[in-house]
Amino acid sequence: MKKTGSDSTGQRIARARRRRGLSQAALAGLAGRSESWLSQVERGLRNVDSYSVLHRLASALRVPVAELTGSEGARREDRGPAGPIERAMMGYSVASEPAEGRDLRWLHAAAAAAYADYQATNYLLCAERVAELVRHAESAVPDRADAWQVRAVVYDTAAAVLSRTGERLLAWLAADRAMNAAAQSGDPLRVAAAAWRMSYVLTGRGYPGEGLDLAVAALEAGAGPRSPQQLSIRGALHLAAATAAAASYDPAATRAHLAEATCAAGQLGSDANHLGTAFGPVNVTIHSMSCALRLGDARTAIAAGEAVDSRRLPSGMTGRRTQLHLDLACGYAMRRQDAAAVNMLRAAEKVSPQLVRYDPATRELLIVLLRREHRASTPELRPLARRAGVI
Repeated sequence: MKKTGSDSTGQRIARARRRRGLSQAALAGLAGRSESWLSQVERGLRNVDSYSVLHRLASALRVPVAELTGSEGARREDRGPAGPIERAMMGYSVASEPAEGRDLRWLHAAAAAAYADYQATNYLLCAERVAELVRHAESAVPDRADAWQVRAVVYDTAAAVLSRTGERLLAWLAADRAMNAAAQSGDPLRVAAAAWRMSYVLTGRGYPGEGLDLAVAALEAGAGPRSPQQLSIRGALHLAAATAAAASYDPAATRAHLAEATCAAGQLGSDANHLGTAFGPVNVTIHSMSCALRLGDARTAIAAGEAVDSRRLPSGMTGRRTQLHLDLACGYAMRRQDAAAVNMLRAAEKVSPQLVRYDPATRELLIVLLRREHRASTPELRPLARRAGVI
């Protein structure tokens, strides 16, 4: 890792080492290098060219790798999509006059456009729109069902983009607001959609048992006729339940919920986007891949992914198409086919640069690939990791 301006990686390592109270000999030993090597690095006489060594140094110093490479300060200044949404959600005092009639119709249209931005992985634009919509939605006429409905959509969109970009605590707060607004709206489909989102948020925060319970409870409360919207939300809830079950390492429950989702997709007949679920046969397959990977079955995930025709997804489903590439990349990496994994990550980046940059799982995968990097076979890995902000 080379110098950046007047402040080098070596200087940052030296400062972090002194904060931790470690000697050069102690830190060098933890990193598997000699004291003289570390001394030269700290004095700027040589670079840390091995990412695995840099990672060992960061681990020993108990700091993120980005702090040693110099990008952490900029990252704190620019939190990506989370920044504007967080600021808007902190604005508890809304002084504008209540929105009525035409304003509510505009809010519904604007909220739908913001969600379309989310599904297209235009996360930065989505976040800016959501931040504005939060302020407007909170000024909407209280105790009107359509006002509560638009609040539910706005906060659901906020939860979706925040969860996808790794802001899990803030995503939980937004999802909680969405559930409250949905309950106030009295719309059972909106209530089910809010539970669907919250199930994923809970699983993402490390509470898969609670995520599974919520999805199952929403399924039990949603018995009745099967319109396309109801089939879609029911199938989506089964996918959320399967994801939570896989995160809990429960293969039987995972298979059961995937089977129910497959049945619902068959009844629906094709991939659609009712209630923003993107539900249908292709999405079921993509979820089955993700679940297989969580359960450690890379072979099944790869076989399913290589057979998927993502062109059957509705237009605008960039996130779903990109997820197919990301899951295949993860499967290849699990089988130590690193060149194939890097090629698939590059394909994902072509479809959605923002998803590759902000998705925590993708960043973790890049770190794994960098730790065992073989430059001759994966020459594009480091440039990709730099574009993603990992190094």
